[in-house]
Amino acid sequence: MAEPRNTGQGSTTRKHKGVLSYPAFRRIWTASLVSSFGDWIGLVAVLALTQRVSKGSGETAIAFVLSARLLPGFFLGPIAGVLLDRIDRRRVMLACDFGRALVFAFLPFVDTVVGLVLASLLLEAFSIGWSSAKEATVPNLVPADQLPSANSLSVAAAYGTFPLGSIAFALFAKLAERLGAIDALSSLRINQESLALWADGFTFVVSALLVGSISFPRKTVVVNEETKPNVMRDLREGLAFIGSSPRVRSVMLGIGAGLFGAGMLVPLGPTFARHDLGGGPAGFGALISALGFGVAISVVALSFLQRKLRPEPVFIGAVFASAVCISLGAASGSMAPAVLWVFGLGVCGGAVYVLGFTILQTNVDDALRGRTFATLYTLVRVCLLLAFTVAPILSRLLGSLGLTVGLSVSGVRLTLWLVGIIIALAGLLSLLSLREPAPRTQPAS
Repeated sequence: MAEPRNTGQGSTTRKHKGVLSYPAFRRIWTASLVSSFGDWIGLVAVLALTQRVSKGSGETAIAFVLSARLLPGFFLGPIAGVLLDRIDRRRVMLACDFGRALVFAFLPFVDTVVGLVLASLLLEAFSIGWSSAKEATVPNLVPADQLPSANSLSVAAAYGTFPLGSIAFALFAKLAERLGAIDALSSLRINQESLALWADGFTFVVSALLVGSISFPRKTVVVNEETKPNVMRDLREGLAFIGSSPRVRSVMLGIGAGLFGAGMLVPLGPTFARHDLGGGPAGFGALISALGFGVAISVVALSFLQRKLRPEPVFIGAVFASAVCISLGAASGSMAPAVLWVFGLGVCGGAVYVLGFTILQTNVDDALRGRTFATLYTLVRVCLLLAFTVAPILSRLLGSLGLTVGLSVSGVRLTLWLVGIIIALAGLLSLLSLREPAPRTQPAS
């Protein structure tokens, strides 16, 4: 059967203990926490470095650098998934950690936008490999009933460290002033950005040491003509499974549509807060903060309620609720109700993300899990890039169309309502997918 449920290590001995009682997961989660903290420091530092070396074209240069973080997923994601299902995932994670540490070690000496774009491409390629390997491995480290908690902690580690990273970057300014006054260190170009980038590189070294201390479960594969590595065959097999598996297809639709909608808030949010809601300069910050707090509360709640919930129905309900929240938020006439509905969007989005990962981890065979998660991360990048690119164009187009037919509604509101409809349709397709019978074919390995 293609979609077995994994029980993980130690499911009988630690069934009623917290997910952090499993040493292997605790170490891999700590590695994720440390590297995520460094990554936020590094992101702020890279943006500051880009602004400094761009020589007057800061916004355009930053757009190029950020776009470079999205591009590798389009080309490397599926191939990386094939490799993750064939080679030792711990070695992949170690190589990616040391690769990122090496890039950050040399980044302070890069003084061109082209160099920063190339560095961003490398960093994102390593990040795809590390994240996909980690998500594919977690179901082998904890029992299935602990996966919602494990995923909640993973989301908390990935996004909860952002405020700490921003604070740490600010503190590096004071440290740079003191170190920069030392003549022996003058050749190292010590400044706020370089210290932050080196600190980020060090976090990946720590992550590698933690990952290296974990005993990953080994899988035995009998090598014959059918199981011998073949990239194209394995790629076709993975894509065929993703297309034929109702649960996988449902999760892909739900997460993809949800991220597309949330991504629209980034380019449209400032205009919506200022012109449609009269929120002033701080309005967009209030909306983004509400979204973040909603995700955080959702993650914490799921970690406590995970044993009382059935992932599939809650996942579908959260997708539909996301459509309602973004539609009612777009209809708001002032900041207060808009902030409330965006907070609800964050709660629903957090649930979709955590439970979607749980459904995939518990219903996809280990032999196909690497390809599945690599494809999911590719989809995430496609949806975000589309949202960033399409949102302003669509807003102007719908705004002009509304004026033509006599509507006194802004293009931003019309765009957000359209996004709500798209998310609702994705929820309906996800629901229909879950009602289909699971495929009965066995993966080749």
